[in-house]
Amino acid sequence: MMVNGDPDGNGPSSTPKSAVQLKKEAKKMEKLAKFEQKQAKTAATEKSEKKEGKEKKSKEVITYDHPTVRGEKKVTSLDNFPSAYSPTYVEAFWYDWWEKEGYFKPEYGRNPGKANPKGQFVMVIPPPNVTGTLHLGHALTNAIEDGIVRWHRMRGKTVLWNPGCDHAGIATQVVVEKKLKRERGLSRHDLGREAFLAEVWKWKEEKGHYIYDQQKKMGISVDWDRACFTMDEKMCRAVTEAFVRLHEMGLIYRSNRLVNWSCALRSAISDIEVDKMELSGRTFLEVPGHKDKVEFGVLVFFAYPVENSDEEVVIATTRLETMLGDSGIAVNPDDERFQHLIGKAAVHPFLPRRLPIVADPFVDTKFGTGAVKITPAHDHQDYEVGLKHGLKFVRCIGEDGRMTEEAGPFKGLMRFEARSAVLSALKEKGLYRETKDNPMIVPICSRSNDVIEPMLKPQWYVKSEEMAKNAIAVVASGALKIIPEAHVRTWNFWMENIRDWCISRQLWWGHRIPAYSVSIDGKRPECPEEELWVSGRSSDEAMEKAAAKFAVSKDRITLHWDEDVLDTWFSSALFPFAIFGWPEATPDLSRFFPGNLLETGHDILFFWVARMVFMSQSLMGQLPFTEIFLHAIVRDSHGRKMSKSLGNVIDPLDVIHGISLAALNEQLKSSNLDPKEFEMAKAGQKVDYPDGIPECGTDALRFALCAYTGQGRDVNLDVLVVEGYRRFANKLWNAVKFTLMTLGDKFEPQATPELSGKESAMDRYILSRLAKTVRLCGEAMHGYDFPKATQALHGFFLYELCDTFLESLKPVMSSCDEEGKLVARETLYTTVEAGLRLISPYMPFLSEELWQRLPKRRSPTITAPSVCVAEYPQPEQYPWESAEIESRVGFAMSVVRAARSLRGDYELTAKLKTPMWLEVVDMETKSELASMIGVIEMLSSSVPGVSIVIRGETSVIPSSGCAIAPVSANCSVYILLKGLVDEEKELMKLRGKAEILEQQLTRLSDVTNRADYLEKVPEDVRIGNTSKMEELEGKLVHVSRAISTLSLMAGSR
Repeated sequence: MMVNGDPDGNGPSSTPKSAVQLKKEAKKMEKLAKFEQKQAKTAATEKSEKKEGKEKKSKEVITYDHPTVRGEKKVTSLDNFPSAYSPTYVEAFWYDWWEKEGYFKPEYGRNPGKANPKGQFVMVIPPPNVTGTLHLGHALTNAIEDGIVRWHRMRGKTVLWNPGCDHAGIATQVVVEKKLKRERGLSRHDLGREAFLAEVWKWKEEKGHYIYDQQKKMGISVDWDRACFTMDEKMCRAVTEAFVRLHEMGLIYRSNRLVNWSCALRSAISDIEVDKMELSGRTFLEVPGHKDKVEFGVLVFFAYPVENSDEEVVIATTRLETMLGDSGIAVNPDDERFQHLIGKAAVHPFLPRRLPIVADPFVDTKFGTGAVKITPAHDHQDYEVGLKHGLKFVRCIGEDGRMTEEAGPFKGLMRFEARSAVLSALKEKGLYRETKDNPMIVPICSRSNDVIEPMLKPQWYVKSEEMAKNAIAVVASGALKIIPEAHVRTWNFWMENIRDWCISRQLWWGHRIPAYSVSIDGKRPECPEEELWVSGRSSDEAMEKAAAKFAVSKDRITLHWDEDVLDTWFSSALFPFAIFGWPEATPDLSRFFPGNLLETGHDILFFWVARMVFMSQSLMGQLPFTEIFLHAIVRDSHGRKMSKSLGNVIDPLDVIHGISLAALNEQLKSSNLDPKEFEMAKAGQKVDYPDGIPECGTDALRFALCAYTGQGRDVNLDVLVVEGYRRFANKLWNAVKFTLMTLGDKFEPQATPELSGKESAMDRYILSRLAKTVRLCGEAMHGYDFPKATQALHGFFLYELCDTFLESLKPVMSSCDEEGKLVARETLYTTVEAGLRLISPYMPFLSEELWQRLPKRRSPTITAPSVCVAEYPQPEQYPWESAEIESRVGFAMSVVRAARSLRGDYELTAKLKTPMWLEVVDMETKSELASMIGVIEMLSSSVPGVSIVIRGETSVIPSSGCAIAPVSANCSVYILLKGLVDEEKELMKLRGKAEILEQQLTRLSDVTNRADYLEKVPEDVRIGNTSKMEELEGKLVHVSRAISTLSLMAGSR
């Protein structure tokens, strides 16, 4: 902004400037114009939000009360159109109608016996765990996948999205065990296996229904008749068949190896259930089963005496209790300090055990003392070293976490009690040397918070090396595509470093392993443990196998069914084909397998996605899908992982319907938290949601989640940001309401959307913007670029349609030009109708509610009864993109934005019309703006009769009292302020704003000028800070010039 008539200004009364001065000024003005345009857009949004903020206070929940039977179509007549958008009203009844009409079934509108020429799209849902309620991470999955599915359905394809729920063995068992303990003081062992499983099934029935209800509220368009639970009868058959076949193929075998063991659960757990806690040094942690906290993050140094010598070998360890399982010491063969000891042995101070000293290059000479204790039965690396050097495997810690007989005098102690006892005993023997802080990673069981113990146990394994090689090959060949491509590197890393998959779990809830150990005449046969087992689809089949294997009669054989269950991921890996009835050759299996896409979070790429590929290739001979799309992981607005104990795990329904802080606190009482965690979660909720969560609606939540996916590997979701998209939904509501009033009752759209040739510049402009939005949405969906689509739709509806085109229609519709009105109505209808179809995959409820209210084109090819099965707009149907018209109207809109920005700076209301002048550099620019002057006057709230003046000519622009804003190097806007504002009052406001901006700028400048700023602050934060400083500086320039303008006006009175 500039004031005209001042010595530094460039108003009409100034002395003409030289060409060089004008060129410099033009560059300066162009730079400022760009900033002003950005600010104008922001101001318009802020103004809109302020306006809607007033609505928020009086926002009421409007309910749909028209008599309608569930499953029947909702009444959508114009006289039944609420004055304001209400999610509760909009979302009522539509889902039941969609289901009843069969829109979500692949059979809808198709002859199952005939191939669809437009193709088909099949996807399975990542089955959520039946451990409780869905959270916003699940909601993200649902929003993305339903957007994809609805888009394919609207493109005319045969679509099947198959839902389901996972039994989640270990997670569900832990939750139910906690519930039993809390409510009845019982353990599963108190109940017994059968009674406990009955309790888990009760939990499943309760939670499974709620999960499906949550998904229905999210609007997901799955075929519920095909819903599958991973312990349904057909899944049980498939799991048994898969295990037996793979066992017969030699791909499943039994072996005694190290596993991740949770002593609290008394079960092996998968890698994904192990959290890695990083410690910087000495730290005391709570461990289940121990009253006192346990010390971690230290290296304890102690000495082993060398056999038949006065020498000793000093060892450093982070797990002192495991020295009771030591069976050797390793040193690096190149370490001169220990070369004379290689081949000798040390003596265990507490047990009658020799510890051979072996040479191995794995030893890091710089860690600890350079000599390493080897505990093959309790450490993954030591296991390999033990095998290599033939060391004994001594299991000193039992399944319950107590020391075994191998621990000698420490037998029966809990493992961390033994840690302290061993330390004291070493001190007594004079073998303790020192303790040092040591940064380390402690493996924690995510289900029980127990410290994981590597445990040597016989387990069932899947051979994975060849499967992994095949998985690498199909990605390399392009047969399987991973999106985003950055995840290919992760895929290859996992596959190249694959280990055989441990699939047995010591649990009660899950698929019991169809394997049987064999006794003959009541005795174990003389053979290795792994050879004792047979598998079978039934006990009869297992008996036949056992009799054949051991060449004895059946009457001499006793079978013992393995009590362990299979890893949950085993049954999940069969999901893409087991849900269709495999191993039976069902019509659904031949029709819908393999699928097209697998969409899920990137965190389970290996644990689930890769294993589906393994199982499908091994059992079906083909890939389960051809594309994998991986989305980001949802975290809270602070970037923290979702955790019940933090109070940041939010039920999507609480965002959809809204919830008070008190009700959020109440929910915590039923979430299995201990008292300490409960208080911590309650405090977290108070900080994040002091006023609770406002009602946002399903459509706003879905749209926000899809818009968020562009953040990268993690999505830091601020729930309250979703409310902004609720306001956007309100904009759409009002836009369609205005559209229906403008069209009138008698309007009938053309059979097809075509141009008449009589469209105005604004008509052609909005149609060009529509065409561009159609193109962008198509590109976005093809590339799974959801932020691109949501950004295009948000910008189109909010800025192009609502803020520009609808406003420009008002003078047209109040004129006497009947032909112009008719053309404008046709344009308006085409734009809004196509726009609602475009946004339908993201906002299904709102788009259906509004689309149903629009008149329909009378065409035999356009007969869709619902927007969810209407045709998705295609670029070839809207060939109206025009760079020329967008440039012309875009220039006019930049004038409007500059004028609005000026008015916003001085808080002029829309009702207050102001005189305005446009100063341009040449006749070409004047002619270009003259053709749009009516629209400019209307949208900038100007007094009719805006003059366009060529710079340097005799001007009608007042010599003082105007505020100026540059639009570009070719144009400036002048608005008369004199007599319209209270200069003194506005000066006080502006000076206050300037002071705040200067303080913010100073604080940010102090941060960026710190000596360690470049080293310690992440690049993305630095970029954000630079952008913020530029924004603050630009705002300060604006405010300073406004102060200058008003000061001169006040001084001239």
